[in-house]
Amino acid sequence: MMNENNAISRSHGLPYTILQQQAIAMNIPLIAVPTSWSEYEKNFTNTLRVIKDQFQVSTMVFGDIDLQAHRDWEEMVCTKTGMKAALPLWKQDRKQLVCDMLNAGIETVIVSCNTVLGEHFLGRVVNKTLIHELEERGVDVCGENGEFHTLVVNCPLFTNKIAVPDYEKIKHEEYWFLNWKV
Repeated sequence: MMNENNAISRSHGLPYTILQQQAIAMNIPLIAVPTSWSEYEKNFTNTLRVIKDQFQVSTMVFGDIDLQAHRDWEEMVCTKTGMKAALPLWKQDRKQLVCDMLNAGIETVIVSCNTVLGEHFLGRVVNKTLIHELEERGVDVCGENGEFHTLVVNCPLFTNKIAVPDYEKIKHEEYWFLNWKV
């Protein structure tokens, strides 16, 4: 789901061009829908219906680990469309998940974070050193509570690494974001 002008993704602030690179690297279509927060659920559900019909998809996969309110919402919107919600990471150990991702060759970069972490965490690659720093600060190493969001720039599913454009760091309310120069 994108912002109203279809320029950046709603929660992570990722430009369409980066999302497009990811889709191309995985050889899958990109479906980007502009929406306001007030119309988010309606537009999300309508998009699920389109995906279900166009691609004969019966299950949507979500990456939540243990936030019950998120799971409830995901299951609700899927049920409205006759789909199932799959949460393969549900109730797994957070640190083990991050270590497994690193060991599998998944490379991520922090693209937004709360003010508790601060702007110097933006643009950092998630690695074992960063995991240790997050633990020292008492921050969830998966960012499951909204402390930070990441962008996958490389993984075994990609045919090539994502070319990340230059950026500047900006603050919006209680969050820092990478403001991409695209």
